[in-house]
Amino acid sequence: MNRNVRQVFFPLLTAFIWGTAFSAQSMATAHLGPLSFNATRNVVAALALLVTDLVAGKIVKGRRNLFQLTKEEWRRLLIGGSLCGLMLILASTMQQIGIADTSAGKTGFITAMYIVIVPLFGLFQGKRPTALLWGSVAVAAGGLYFLCVTESFTVAPSDLVVLLCAVLYAGHILVVDRFGAQLDGIQMSCIQFFTAMILSGVGALAVEHPTMTSISLCVGPILYCGLLSSGVGYTLQILAQKDANPTVVSILLSMESVFAVIGGAVVLHERMGGREIFGCVLMLVAVILAQLPAATREKAVSAE
Repeated sequence: MNRNVRQVFFPLLTAFIWGTAFSAQSMATAHLGPLSFNATRNVVAALALLVTDLVAGKIVKGRRNLFQLTKEEWRRLLIGGSLCGLMLILASTMQQIGIADTSAGKTGFITAMYIVIVPLFGLFQGKRPTALLWGSVAVAAGGLYFLCVTESFTVAPSDLVVLLCAVLYAGHILVVDRFGAQLDGIQMSCIQFFTAMILSGVGALAVEHPTMTSISLCVGPILYCGLLSSGVGYTLQILAQKDANPTVVSILLSMESVFAVIGGAVVLHERMGGREIFGCVLMLVAVILAQLPAATREKAVSAE
């Protein structure tokens, strides 16, 4: 697949999947704790990706599945996949905790602020985004505010939890940037979700004690989030970030807020006011700015 298509289409498709899954996550809070919900969705995602890896190994010439890798390849895969899984489960758990006690709009806005945190973290990796890319980040942040925040903006403890979630998601994007180019995307995502499944499963059994009844009440959200939001979405993210600018990818991923609002209008017949439409326009402007050649040329930070 053309590199530019992969680095633009994949994160936009991921944003669409994540945006439409937002309501499913909210529905699940009525029956399952954050660790229990994440454990069950990660079981679905991990098993789906394991099957995908085995099938791909059969139909793609020259491709080896997980059970055919060397010890050194397994070592690199475990390091990268496990670190991604750790960052992912920490971030998704914080989001699930926060969404239960704050509005969906504020949760969406604060979570998507990883678009600002990613380039700030990048400074510590010796990367300095161009002025145009910083401008696109600022425009996207403004768009998210108009899109998601409809009430007076006050800070509650749950908002701080979601802010921590945004920091952790930014860390996840940078870990994927570090290991994604070296590893098979499907296999790395598979290890990521097995790691997340184990960590959240142990936590759920220790502190939440989920029942089969509560799980059965969330079958729909679990399958949707497990197969699409986790299994497909996060795998597409890894594939999209191969040789890509992580700041540009984060801006594209933040379009999930736009798709969440559009999905609510189409599926739930929610009305979009002028404020939301203006926010969508700003987000689209930010995405266009981030795709300009002058925006994607990052400079090394001077050591002086």
